[in-house]
Amino acid sequence: MKRKIIKIDEEKCTGCGLCVPGCAEGAIQIIAGKAKLVSDVYCDGLGACLGECPEGALSIEERDAAPFDEKLVQEHLAKTSGKASAHDLPVMPQPGCPGSTHATLERKPAGAVSAAPHLAQSSELGHWPVQLPLVNPAADFFRGRDVVLAADCVAYALGDFHQRFLKGKSLAIACPKLDDGQEEYIEKISRLADEAKINTLTVIIMQVPCCRGLMQVAQAGLQKAKRKVPLKAVIVGIRGEILSEDWVG
Repeated sequence: MKRKIIKIDEEKCTGCGLCVPGCAEGAIQIIAGKAKLVSDVYCDGLGACLGECPEGALSIEERDAAPFDEKLVQEHLAKTSGKASAHDLPVMPQPGCPGSTHATLERKPAGAVSAAPHLAQSSELGHWPVQLPLVNPAADFFRGRDVVLAADCVAYALGDFHQRFLKGKSLAIACPKLDDGQEEYIEKISRLADEAKINTLTVIIMQVPCCRGLMQVAQAGLQKAKRKVPLKAVIVGIRGEILSEDWVG
């Protein structure tokens, strides 16, 4: 049957989770960093969740869908309200994951005394989140900025990563070997160039062969973009040495 039902634009969705508590039927959950419609039968199509999305990723469409089933909704809510074992609940409705909420982080000026003297070196991270699947290219902290796209392992291998490469820049991290959604990554990099109008993009990868996929993703994203953005490639050895650092585009 054709009826009205929620539609989720995954390209716009940042996985913030604000829509989850807005759905009293528990039809929406955050899965793999994106809002997903768990089942058509849980969605009444009234759109109570629409106003909760800051990115405009939610809308109502009319399509073939199984009818709304209030009995199944009640059973679903009973299972996800704590009556079932936690092991049976891979994703539970909750007021969003705090780890995916976008935020700009304030940093002390150079030379300022840290309130936590046990910290040997202050962080230069200026925003959150940093995982490429979670970042929103339209976020203020990317606009007109120099951006670093680093493989996940880089910061662990490179002892002076914060001071040498991150200071004063915005960051995204990804693993070209383990992450899915390479096309999504290409699209996000293209949007960083065209919409955020980033100044430069520095891609930092490890010397291992599988890491080179991140450079390929970055090049594909910039080639797709209408704006030209200078691209720097940095390769880090597994012992933390810089093997090469060159502008490639």
